[in-house]
Amino acid sequence: MTAGANRVPLVFLGMGLYLALLALGVYALVSRGPRPVPPPPSPPPLRGNLYASDGTPLAVSLEGGRYYPLGKSASQLLGFGERASGRGLEGLERDLNAALSEGRSFTLTLDPWIQALAERALWKGLERSRGAFATLLVLDRKGRLLAVANAPAFDPMGPRKDPEQDLSWRNHAFLVALEPGSTMKALTAAMLLEEGAARLSTPVEAPMRRKVEGWVIRDAVPHPPRLTLAEVLKYSSNVGISLLAEGIPKETFYRYMEKLHLTDPRPLPGVRTAPPLIKPPEAWGRVNYANHAFGQGFLITPLHLAAAFAALVDGVYRTPQLFQGQKAREERVFSAETAQAVRQALEEALAPRAALPGYPLAGKTGTAQVVVQGRYSQEVFTAWFAGFVPGDAPRYTVVVAVHHPKGEIHGSLVAAPIFREVAAGLLAYAGLPPYAEGR
Repeated sequence: MTAGANRVPLVFLGMGLYLALLALGVYALVSRGPRPVPPPPSPPPLRGNLYASDGTPLAVSLEGGRYYPLGKSASQLLGFGERASGRGLEGLERDLNAALSEGRSFTLTLDPWIQALAERALWKGLERSRGAFATLLVLDRKGRLLAVANAPAFDPMGPRKDPEQDLSWRNHAFLVALEPGSTMKALTAAMLLEEGAARLSTPVEAPMRRKVEGWVIRDAVPHPPRLTLAEVLKYSSNVGISLLAEGIPKETFYRYMEKLHLTDPRPLPGVRTAPPLIKPPEAWGRVNYANHAFGQGFLITPLHLAAAFAALVDGVYRTPQLFQGQKAREERVFSAETAQAVRQALEEALAPRAALPGYPLAGKTGTAQVVVQGRYSQEVFTAWFAGFVPGDAPRYTVVVAVHHPKGEIHGSLVAAPIFREVAAGLLAYAGLPPYAEGR
């Protein structure tokens, strides 16, 4: 047999081996069946829900996960959690995490309608001012928080951004301590009246500047050289209020700050709040006391200021409330007469951009310099407005803060128009018609 004749069987042998291996692979594939598809990730465990005062659902757990039916409304207050585990990461989702994880639900004092009108005004106001962030709170006469608005808006269901770069998730009302600026002058005036150290008609020599311990205190608004306490509030005179404040000891001033819970690290029980930064009076020099009288040299949150300002409704400080059924602690700080006198002075001195024809609104502006790298900046300010709707018989206390506005920086120009828009909505909501002229 020739050599070429041996090649055919070898070819068939190789083909047979190939077919046998192929058959073995097919058998193995058929015997194993199709490759299993991994099951979808299980949804986070069901949590307790959060509701508004009227029963509107604010945060609910469904089979697909955690949902926020009102979208961006109140989102910074409500917060958010891990999408896989549901564990609360921010806001009430974090503060109430243990109870919510156990299935407990909570009803808040928020009024969805008031929350919406506050947010609409605040979001427009921040865009108009080109500020970094803003916040607005509305309290009723009993100290219940009806609105906690923040800007810019935050979508709790949207893609998560770098929390260090995008602060839209933050509840600035509770978590940011700021200098209150000239809004503090209204509270200082109430202290002076309550202590009998001054009346609204008490005069003071108030030049446009004064020097204290080597530091110069200046006024921004031109005014006559001699002012009454009422005019000090009208012209927002740093010089005038700091001189009048010397009529009471610094220890007395600090005691009122304590009664107004401006030194309280937790003004709202059960909810995280940025602690105030206020040194005790024994650490104050003359210039520290002078600065404190017009809201400089210490830090508080907008929540602290709103609760303290609400004491000017009837003289009683009430612990702010966020949960239905929460008991408010009450403490008389000022007489009803003192509170009424200060509100009347604030009504008569109301910033034009805060005014509504036919309604006696009352409030105080503030423009607080911000410390940047250890020094007061000439470019970064917080614009404030704190006031009452209406001013003569308040149903609501409203506090507005806009941080680092560009262009116009003063509270009378930046925060006052936001207050006015919210006041208009609140008056309509309450069904209060305009007052008759010449009342």
